[in-house]
Amino acid sequence: RSCRHNLSNKRKSITMKSAVFATLLASAAAFAPASQKASSSALAAFENELGAQPPLGFYDPLGLVADGDQENFDRLRYTEVKHGRVAMLAVVGYLVQEAGVRLPGDIDYSGTSFASIPNGFAAFKAIPAGGLVQLLLFVGL
Repeated sequence: RSCRHNLSNKRKSITMKSAVFATLLASAAAFAPASQKASSSALAAFENELGAQPPLGFYDPLGLVADGDQENFDRLRYTEVKHGRVAMLAVVGYLVQEAGVRLPGDIDYSGTSFASIPNGFAAFKAIPAGGLVQLLLFVGL
């Protein structure tokens, strides 16, 4: 029995050493110099834009501005900033609700108060149907 136990421990030791070696090899490969692709002249037009930083430079993995159109680039940048601001406001709204801050009064004429509506997705079950339709129309249009 002790012979089998020693053999099992040796296998575990070899497996562990192999795992450590593979991890070290992978981490060393992460720091190896990467080959640089030559950028096209269209993408080089945006190398000096705000946000283009070494080592990647201007990074456009989907090729949205591969044609080098400055007007398209400016429009995409504007919409990215706008969507980022909307996302930040959404997070602030969620945090305010989590803190317990609610509008005063009722959400409908039957007496459902804003304070009785739960946070997050659970609110969709508690909001009256007319309120959901109003939200859909307001957000959808």
